[in-house]
This record gives sequence, structure tokens and C-alpha cells, in this order.
Amino acid sequence: MSGERLDGTVALVTGASSGIGEATAQVLAEEGAAVALAARRVDRLQELASTIEEKGGRALVIETDVTDEAQARAAVEQTVAELGRLDTVINNAGVMLLGPAESAPLEEWERMVSLNVLGVLYTTHAALPHLLASVESSPRGVADLVNISSVAGRVARVGSSVYNLSKWGVGAFTESLRQEFTKRHLRISVVEPGAVRTELGSHVREEVRAASLSRFKDVEILHAEDIADAISYIITRPRRVAINELLVRPTEQEG
Repeated sequence: MSGERLDGTVALVTGASSGIGEATAQVLAEEGAAVALAARRVDRLQELASTIEEKGGRALVIETDVTDEAQARAAVEQTVAELGRLDTVINNAGVMLLGPAESAPLEEWERMVSLNVLGVLYTTHAALPHLLASVESSPRGVADLVNISSVAGRVARVGSSVYNLSKWGVGAFTESLRQEFTKRHLRISVVEPGAVRTELGSHVREEVRAASLSRFKDVEILHAEDIADAISYIITRPRRVAINELLVRPTEQEG
């Protein structure tokens, strides 16, 4: 079944400066959505916006740190003010700082909770009224909030304690919201990628990076575009179809 076009809709993508966020913004723009690009690295966002516009799309650059509630709210409000509405939110911004709990700097734990949890909460809280309003005026009759979690939101592992905490939280938050808003045609979905070739792995401390990477040394891991395609599939379904949860692993990934 082919998906519906997104012409006339507006999407906000957090963490759009690289990886899954960047790839998703491009796919949604190709499907016809105007896309608000939110992240801290404004130079990367400007490059992405130029790429989208060269292909005939529309993009809005918003320099934002979603761990700051005021900035997250301002990003949502700027999207609506400049692009006219808000139909889709992709809560993609996140960080993965793996390693033994015994030697972990507390700052790493705080950083993961701040971005992976609070960033999602701040953006969602600001966006909900606009998403619900867009359902009433949308020719598609539906709006979408997609939270990017991880396999780590389903499987706990040694060396991943606080990352697991943050991603399990995203999954529970998503499911509760889904139940609350499903009758109002605001679809709330969670996507759980396995190993993907992005910048996430580069954020890990040098002393634990080798062990982290060794798990996937013989696995053909996913590309960001693979997850962007999955997100696009969710959003382009007809009004009657809700993809609540989507787990996407590399074919060779066992757990």
C-alpha cells in the first residue's frame, strides 16, 4: 500500500543536524511537508535546509537546545508562527553514553536524562495543543507524534543502565499518550532502532568505545535512511491506520 503525500502539512524534527534526524527531515520534505529543523548546530541545519530547498522543498532553521524548556517551547512556537501549523513532531534528539555504572561520571547520566527524557517532555508538552488543533483543519484528518527510542528501550544490558532508563521511559510515555489521544486522531508512535551508523557511538568515552563497538563488528548495521524510511511509513499511513510501535534491527543483530 502506497503512502499518502504530506503536502500542506508541517513537521518539526529535533536533532535534525545529523543522522536519523537529518535523513528524516529530507524524506518528509520529499513527501511534501514543510520541515522545521531544530538542533544546536545551526551551520549543519543551514546546509540541510539548502539541500531541501534545492529540491523544491521548504525548510525552517531553528537553533535550539531542547534540554532548555524555554528553547524547546520557542522552537514549537516559531514553527507554527512561520510555517502556519504543526502536523507532525519527530522527537529524535538524543545521546547514548554507554559504559560501566561504577566508573561513570554523573554528568553523563544527567546529560542522557536531560536530552533523552526532558527534551522529549518539553517538546511534546509545547506541541500537543498545536497537534490537536491541526487535526481539525488537516485534509488528512490526522496528526503524528513520533518518539525515537531504541532497542535499549526493550532490552536492558550491562553498561547501558541509564541509557536503558531513558529509553524505557520514552516507551512508557509514548504508550500512555497513545491511549489518551488515539480517539482524537493524534497518533503517537515509538520507533526503536537497533544498531545504526550515526554519530551516537562517537559520544562514548574513549576507554569504553572499543567494547561498545565490538558487539557489532560482524554485523551489517543500519543506515540513518533506513530509520527515516520507517518513520515516513508511519506518518504516511491513512487516517485509519496507526503504527504504534516499530522495532527495526539489522538483519544480523541478535539482541
